[in-house]
Amino acid sequence: MFRRWAQRAFSSVAAGLPSQCSVCRAWPAQPICDACVARFAPPKPRCLTCALPVPPGVSRCGVCVSNPPPLDACHTACTYEWPWSERIAEFKFRGGAGLASPLATLLRSAPWIEAAIEKAEIVLPMPLTTARLRERGFNQAHELAKRLAPAATEPGILLRTREAPAQSGLTRAERLRNLRGMFALEPLRAAAVRDRRVVLVDDVMTTGASIFTAAEVLRRGGASHITAIVLARTDPPS
Repeated sequence: MFRRWAQRAFSSVAAGLPSQCSVCRAWPAQPICDACVARFAPPKPRCLTCALPVPPGVSRCGVCVSNPPPLDACHTACTYEWPWSERIAEFKFRGGAGLASPLATLLRSAPWIEAAIEKAEIVLPMPLTTARLRERGFNQAHELAKRLAPAATEPGILLRTREAPAQSGLTRAERLRNLRGMFALEPLRAAAVRDRRVVLVDDVMTTGASIFTAAEVLRRGGASHITAIVLARTDPPS
């Protein structure tokens, strides 16, 4: 525990010092330099409700047209591939708390995300179970959310009741059924989402099953508008 705390403390202090870009190793530079953002996170057309790539001029993918998800909007900053997969792993698993601010800046730089944050009445990080939070020492989604919207972030409203079961080989519908009951609203604070514009924040969106399941809970709780903001999206092979 002390070692993990020390790593986070060192990373936080180091974030305020002249640094080397963690991608291209330029010095001196930001922890993630503007040139790497422009090179490795260029905006691309994406589905408005699941953030998968779509052809230019298309607003929604075929799956979302035929089976709309419980989201009003979904935005991402980049594709989950090198170098972002490495940066996210460093952030989450290797004591890289100093990357929270530059990764949040990367999020803000993506189209539509700034506007979604400004309109949000409540910003909810995707939660971890108590056991996983104790093991990791922090919730990476909360670290991003509180840098995006510190005044609106409410980490204790959406709860995670258990870890996700194995999902490999399942269809989207099967994955969603498999995750039922995995999220809940904190009973004493559930009314906070009623008739409110809510933004869900997470680091990585793979199939979307977890975010869609959380959004269903918020929809049943009366949220009037739900936007998901994710740092990276796993795109299908091109």
